[in-house]
Amino acid sequence: MADGVDNGERIFRGIGVSPGVVRGRIVILDDDHGERPARHRVEPKNFPAELERLQEALAATRREIARIQDEVRDRMGSSDAEIFDAHLLVLEDQTLLDEVKKFIEAENVNVEFAFHEVSENYAIALGSVEDEYLRERAADIRDVTSRVLSNLTGRGAVDLSHLTEPYILVRHDLTPSVTAQINPEHVLGFATDVGGKTSHTAIIAGSLRIPAVVGLKTACERMATGDYALLDGFNGVVVINPTDQTLFEYGQLEKEQEDIQAKLLEIKNSPAITLDGHQIILSANVEQISDTAAVLDCGAQGVGLFRTEYMFLDREVLPDEDEQAISYERVAQALAPEPVIFRTLDIGADKISHAIGETDEANPFLGWRAIRFCLARKDIFRVQLRALLRASAGGNVKLMYPMISGVEELTEANALLAECMDELRAENVPFDENLEVGIMVEIPSAVLTANTLGKRAKFFSIGTNDLIQYTLAVDRLNEKVADLYDPTHPAMLRMLQMTIDAGRRHGIWTGVCGEMAGDSTAIPLLLGLGVDELSVAPQMLLQIKYLIRHLNHSECEQLAVQALECESSVDILVQSRAMVQRAAPGIFHTVL
Repeated sequence: MADGVDNGERIFRGIGVSPGVVRGRIVILDDDHGERPARHRVEPKNFPAELERLQEALAATRREIARIQDEVRDRMGSSDAEIFDAHLLVLEDQTLLDEVKKFIEAENVNVEFAFHEVSENYAIALGSVEDEYLRERAADIRDVTSRVLSNLTGRGAVDLSHLTEPYILVRHDLTPSVTAQINPEHVLGFATDVGGKTSHTAIIAGSLRIPAVVGLKTACERMATGDYALLDGFNGVVVINPTDQTLFEYGQLEKEQEDIQAKLLEIKNSPAITLDGHQIILSANVEQISDTAAVLDCGAQGVGLFRTEYMFLDREVLPDEDEQAISYERVAQALAPEPVIFRTLDIGADKISHAIGETDEANPFLGWRAIRFCLARKDIFRVQLRALLRASAGGNVKLMYPMISGVEELTEANALLAECMDELRAENVPFDENLEVGIMVEIPSAVLTANTLGKRAKFFSIGTNDLIQYTLAVDRLNEKVADLYDPTHPAMLRMLQMTIDAGRRHGIWTGVCGEMAGDSTAIPLLLGLGVDELSVAPQMLLQIKYLIRHLNHSECEQLAVQALECESSVDILVQSRAMVQRAAPGIFHTVL
């Protein structure tokens, strides 16, 4: 909704995912492609014809996506083109297609309705998980679904060819496949009601260098084609009917941002070192092989968190050892000699149930997931550990276990890893004999037993997203309590300090790989508490590096001491924000 009104000026706030400021007229794109298809009764004798229609639509969709992928490869490179590999895999998902067939036969319905219902259940399942990256993959499924339904109905996909002069596009959602076809000559920028920083739409917008704002919620309903607007992709703001004062202020912002972008590029290959000589390891969080290009482009010191889950999602057959080993090794070799920390499978049976025959859980957040699942299904875990060990021969590989709650789990996981090492030695398969193994600290029990865990781990990586939620008993996806999700809560700061202190006692380093590591307000606190490494999204790395290089570590330590004595997070935030603004004015600045 609009956050402010001034002489007709209306301000909408969302998430900036591609930097830049543009001004122009808005075009609201029709969004009926996301509507639920009508339900029609189909007689059993016509089932084969319905399924034949589906196969024809799938084939047409494959051709469309392959064409888009080729165009993206030519325009933006292979890394962006690989985004559409996931789209093609959806079309080959035999489990999904079998479920569509069963739905048609059980409900006596048309194929359009059946395909929409089944695929939407997939999307809803992914959209409900805590991990932001996995949630955003629901958009990919809906993108493919929309194209299949367009081919089934003959209505055609979204067409932007009618845009012959520059506009700001506004739509409830822009799918990756539609975004990839945007002509920058005809599109100044775009804004959507939904979406997040890790969506493929956001990634493509960045590659096209088109300013973009997502997550505006209901703004689409409150804008109209022809409205004059200013779109701020730096800060996630769209202004309808901007005043002269707003235009003037944004003119100043653009100049500042141009200067800042130049300064950021200058430090790309410089260390993340404070003014008084304290160095921090600054690495990147990535999701899949195609993300390695972004790691190299931003000057990261390797990968602090490589999520391996993407290989396991909604597959009829789980990836075998060779497939995993090849994928992991490609990443390690691409980034060598910099380290790549692979997190072992951090997902529950609810997301790979097709392959293992398990059912969904009522409360997966507290259930059978991550290391708990892996230790219960050692057949699956063993394959991944062997693959990771094999990959370690081709690069600087480290691994870490997620959701460790106590020493028993760590001991059991390490015992299985040792067995895998013995097997590979017997088979004369090379691997890194000195492979470093650490743990994710994301459960309060891990913090409280960190002194014991530190005797057996080579490093700690704090997953702040889960740790905050478990510590404060807050589901950040629940709008009714999301405001209680507080990274600077006094209890959370004490959790961080306890973990870091335990690491120091045992001579191991402690990093942070959750969203807190990319939150500018939190950086002085994390440095002051003694964090050794920060792992952030590639698009945020240079800004965080710039901030670190303009802070004094001694002042950060003083801030942390004061923060640990504070009774309220408000006092902590005020002090930390003031330090950030003094150190890096303009970097994290919002005009409105």
